[in-house]
Amino acid sequence: MKFVVEKNALIKALSHVQSIVERKNTLPILSNILIEAKENCIILSSTDMDISITEKINHNSIEDGSTTVNASTLYDIVRKLPDNKEIEFIANDGKILSIRSGSSRFSLACLPREDFPIIETEDAGIKLKVDSQTFFKLIEKTKFAISNEETRYFLNGLYFNLRKDEKNNYITIVGTDGHRLSKIDYLYQPESEETIGVIIPKKTINELSKLLSEFTGDINIDLNSNKIIFYINESILISKLIDGNFPDYKRVIPTENKNTLEVKRENLFKAVDRVSTITSDKLPIIKFKLLSNIMNISTSNNENGTATEDVQTIYAGEEIEIGFNSKYVLDMLNNLEDEDIILNFKDNSSPIIATEKSNPDLIYVLMPMRI
Repeated sequence: MKFVVEKNALIKALSHVQSIVERKNTLPILSNILIEAKENCIILSSTDMDISITEKINHNSIEDGSTTVNASTLYDIVRKLPDNKEIEFIANDGKILSIRSGSSRFSLACLPREDFPIIETEDAGIKLKVDSQTFFKLIEKTKFAISNEETRYFLNGLYFNLRKDEKNNYITIVGTDGHRLSKIDYLYQPESEETIGVIIPKKTINELSKLLSEFTGDINIDLNSNKIIFYINESILISKLIDGNFPDYKRVIPTENKNTLEVKRENLFKAVDRVSTITSDKLPIIKFKLLSNIMNISTSNNENGTATEDVQTIYAGEEIEIGFNSKYVLDMLNNLEDEDIILNFKDNSSPIIATEKSNPDLIYVLMPMRI
């Protein structure tokens, strides 16, 4: 194998591929990237056996071939080489990869290409096409609510639901950790009328976000009950799905929250941020007290003292005192965009709903805490 490629053309693809490689692997081959030179392109691949990525660089090779090399080492070498410089790669026997650029020379040990797991990219079943930036927004607006609690593994990802009602088809994406829930709907025209609900792992969502943030245009998605494949420009991201039952999110969303409060998002965000300064990391609890056109935000901490601040609102509902995790409130507010947002309350102990007028398909639900 032999090819010469410019650093700037290589580093972007290499950054995508190396990022899914786990630093510690029981199988040494899983620490490596597969490099293939064939058919006038260079193909980089990696996998952790749950997620796989393949990225193609259109580039003529001098001599076709393949080998595998440590992902972290290769990425660090290429990253530190000067920009806009050409880099020559040579692997005559597949055991040693020689890298040359300017006056720099590296020789890296390789593992046989035959040891590298086969990455299956055959069609997965249901097909859909969606604008990359639209899909990027769908997952960015919901992923903050994904659970990190490994014992509830079925919450360690986003629920991806192709559904339809009497008139329309929707992509619905939901995240929850049991304390908060994020849901967004997107109206789309499907290639088929099939419906499905699957859980996409958090690691896949994070890698997907990186790819989508760098690409403008349509992406293709293949999906079945076991696997999802994203075709994004010259990248193919393949992921297993979480085998579990996602909670019925429709039952979690309150329907009787009649006390409606309107408030300027930035004012509320800054007030919560200031008041929560004295909360402890273990108990970051703040209290909302709703009065006529006023929200009083307060907290107390045995070690640090107390804090309180009033925020002007539009509110004519019942007087309510309710506690929340301040970090969850800030996350929620940070993912809303309108200048004015709407909060719907039921009583002192029920979850609240947050929405914005510009995006009625986005709903956040936040569970209260004892105060």
